[in-house]
Amino acid sequence: MVMETYLNQNFHAVKAKHSSDEVLQKWRSLCHVVKNPKRRFRHTANLTKRNEAAAMRRTNQEKLRIAVLVSKAAFQFIQGAHNGEYEVPDDVKEAGFDICADEAASLVEAHDLKKLKFHGGVENLAGKLKTSTTNGLSIDDEGLARRQKVFGINKFAESPQRSFWVFVWEALHDMTLMILAMCAFVSLIVGIATEGWPKGAHDGLGIVASILLVVFVTATSDYRQSLQFRDLDKEKKKISIQVTRSGYRQKLSIYELLAGDIVHLSIGDQVPADGLFISGFAVSIDESSLTGESEPVMVSAENPWLMSGTKVQDGSCKMLVTTVGMRTQWGKLMATLSEGGDDETPLQVKLNGVATVIGKIGLFFAVVTFAVLVQKLLARKILLGTQWSWAADEALELLEYFAIAVTIVVVAVPEGLPLAVTLSLAFAMKKMMNDKALVRHLAACETMGSATTICSDKTGTLTTNKMTVVKSCICLNIKDVNKNGNSEIPDKALKILLQSIFTNTGGEVVNNKEGKREILGTPTEAAILEYGLSLGGDFQSERQSSTVLRVEPFNSSKKRMGVVLKLPEGGVRAHCKGASEIILAACDKAINADGEVVPLKEGSLQHLKSTIDQFASEALRTLCLAYIDLDSSVTAETPIPPSGYTCIGIVGIKDPVRPGVKESVALCRSAGIVVRMVTGDNINTAKAIAKECGILRDDGIAIEGPDFREKSLEELDELVPKIQVMARSSPLDKHRLVKHLRTTFGEVVAVTGDGTNDAPALHEADIGLAMGIAGTEVAKESADVIILDDNFSTIVTVAKWGRSVYVNIQKFVQFQLTVNIVALMVNFTSACWTGSTPLTAVQLLWVNMIMDTLGALALATEPPNDALMQRTPVGRHGNFISSVMWRNIFGQSLYQFIVIWLLQTQGKSFYGLNGPNSDLILNTLIFNSFVFCQLFNEVNSREMEKLNVLNGILENNVFVGVLSATVVFQIIIIEFLGTFASTSPLTMTQWYYSILTGFLSMPIAVILKMIPV
Repeated sequence: MVMETYLNQNFHAVKAKHSSDEVLQKWRSLCHVVKNPKRRFRHTANLTKRNEAAAMRRTNQEKLRIAVLVSKAAFQFIQGAHNGEYEVPDDVKEAGFDICADEAASLVEAHDLKKLKFHGGVENLAGKLKTSTTNGLSIDDEGLARRQKVFGINKFAESPQRSFWVFVWEALHDMTLMILAMCAFVSLIVGIATEGWPKGAHDGLGIVASILLVVFVTATSDYRQSLQFRDLDKEKKKISIQVTRSGYRQKLSIYELLAGDIVHLSIGDQVPADGLFISGFAVSIDESSLTGESEPVMVSAENPWLMSGTKVQDGSCKMLVTTVGMRTQWGKLMATLSEGGDDETPLQVKLNGVATVIGKIGLFFAVVTFAVLVQKLLARKILLGTQWSWAADEALELLEYFAIAVTIVVVAVPEGLPLAVTLSLAFAMKKMMNDKALVRHLAACETMGSATTICSDKTGTLTTNKMTVVKSCICLNIKDVNKNGNSEIPDKALKILLQSIFTNTGGEVVNNKEGKREILGTPTEAAILEYGLSLGGDFQSERQSSTVLRVEPFNSSKKRMGVVLKLPEGGVRAHCKGASEIILAACDKAINADGEVVPLKEGSLQHLKSTIDQFASEALRTLCLAYIDLDSSVTAETPIPPSGYTCIGIVGIKDPVRPGVKESVALCRSAGIVVRMVTGDNINTAKAIAKECGILRDDGIAIEGPDFREKSLEELDELVPKIQVMARSSPLDKHRLVKHLRTTFGEVVAVTGDGTNDAPALHEADIGLAMGIAGTEVAKESADVIILDDNFSTIVTVAKWGRSVYVNIQKFVQFQLTVNIVALMVNFTSACWTGSTPLTAVQLLWVNMIMDTLGALALATEPPNDALMQRTPVGRHGNFISSVMWRNIFGQSLYQFIVIWLLQTQGKSFYGLNGPNSDLILNTLIFNSFVFCQLFNEVNSREMEKLNVLNGILENNVFVGVLSATVVFQIIIIEFLGTFASTSPLTMTQWYYSILTGFLSMPIAVILKMIPV
């Protein structure tokens, strides 16, 4: 169609993600006919503010970068004494602290090692903050209040919620409503002057009342939307962090943090406040959000500064919080920025294009209608020879013509189209929160409806993430694990195994407040620690018996982690743990059944490899544990050796498939969505789980990441469509797969991710899905949707809601374009034919409200149904206004136009209307029939292709409420507000035929749907 071609040429460049400012500016410049820019562009990016914010951010980053560089240059002067003595303010002393908030803040802000040394280092500073670096804060309610009063709370200043009256004020900025208000004012003055009060004021007051009704209904709808977005924004900012308080590890919201808290940071976390490094290993921090520097900064006792808003790129550490809230660097940066809002969604842009096209057509028809009406009036006066003398009635008639022309523009410019997208998205996002999916970017909700491929992680998404060690191969002996099964492991080997389990781990075994044992860490770490405890191990004594020299945390690229220990008897030992085949390849020795270290011969190696394959074929995750004794001269800077290890054993971890996953995968397949598993696990484990889930089928292939990396572009073109499982994949493999699917095959790709290294793939994908439980803050920040329960079934629910949004907007567009076409044609042809229009300004304003705000509320908030997942996805290049929609629009428009035309020409004889009021009654009947045609067409629009449009209608309270309210108001307008709305009360017969006229549009819709397109 011509319109679709125009939209694709001018409004198609905006993508769901990463659109340039030039592209965003281009479509704005094409929107010429805009009634109310404040409302129309409310949910689009404010490019001016965004550029201002970017400039201000660059300035702040430069200032901070200079401060950091100056501090680094001053490292050589650390030994000097502190210039001047620091005086503790009296109010701080009274509160029981030995340092004030500003002094603590200046330490980190200036990266001032001199000042830190003056305060006695981190330990003494903790004392001044009345905290312990071991046990954390010990506070009661009174102590909490004192600490908050002196140091503040960890919250940033937010822009105040806009009141309802601001939305009323913005709704009044509609240019056409302002012109109509001026017409009403003139009409009041002229009417009262000629006909007196109150008769002369009826027309003017009718227009004023209609304007106020439109404004208040619009403002109410917009205000409710803003509250929904506010609630969603609060959800987005909920971040939890591990803290030690009163000697116990616990999870707290970052907003509950106080100065003096001891925070535990690990890879992927966001630093929640300004503070100082206490202890940790291999900590590198990404400070680009603050300083603009892309190079990570290594944090240690020599460079202990940790700043709010930065990200932990690698390693783990304990941190002392010194500064919270608006005193932090991040708080100061946020206070100076006025963000420019989210990018507009592709559908918003496309509908702005539709509104622009129809607006131009409407403006043309309005001008022509006004010209025709004025020409008819002038022709009549010229015939009577009174063209030079004008009575007040004729002036009012001219004013009425102008008001009708303006109202045609009100009806013709579908300002509500782009806003219906926002309304539908806000409704969907709120409902999706209840379904455990938090949408971070508006466009994602819409794009997910077009998804053709989902690349899903295995662990925690397709499986439950509740892991237990069920099989082991220790000292080359395979056995099923039970609670008291350590008797077959020789003492010497058991000692090394327990040392490996309890020292080479990212988890911890602690006692909680109730005194019960609790295991902290990832499900994998928890499973292995539980296994170690079942073997009779003691976590605390094992950790205290040796000194940690170096830690290399696990990451998905290396697929291994390691620790270097200084042993109590004087030696140095490194323990390594990770992907079984990778660790086994680094081993040249093994512990045998007698607990002796022996060379790893071919027979033993094959035994271990077949064990890995056997465990994997039973859908178990396998991990290999190994160690190497090192030279005593090894230091903390010496990297852990890549080979020469002794294999301790292999463990098989059971992670059951989530209930409902198989059904969800089958649902995706019926919906035309291909599900691919991308995992770091062993290929046999991945294949076993994929078959159980229904992902891997006979026509698909499973491939390992290293093999995938070796393929040429030509080979990938043939291979990628068939890939259903990718095992042992690195984040770069996932990124490459996503990019190839999007660019070469035009797929709309959704990708799940939980680790820091998944950020590039989440960023590259059309829809990035981060895991809410297992996901790091870095992954969540790169994602478009956060799956709060880490469940694959929730991803399918997101796809269903995405499709629902897309279809709901199509329904609304179909409904609104029908009203547009009929209203334009009726007024234009009537003006040309009879010299008057059957629908007055007040009546058109009511019709506008039915089709705009109320229509959007009714149709754009339809909940999803299972039938949505039986159709193929729209994909990247689907037409938004489909041929099915055009068929329905033109068919219903033709019916309504014929009905109203017949009423205009044959209505008086059909209804037997005579007398002075016959024209008024006929116009009332036309208005009433027109409104009921729209109401029944609204019901027709619930389904664009299915014949049964009443299915589930009573379950949608909003739809029923809008329809009922419209009918009640229509009765009031006809029966009781005739003086203001230019209507006359109707008889029961006339009401019956008006409703019947509307109802006939339903069988017409059935006939239309049988016409193939």
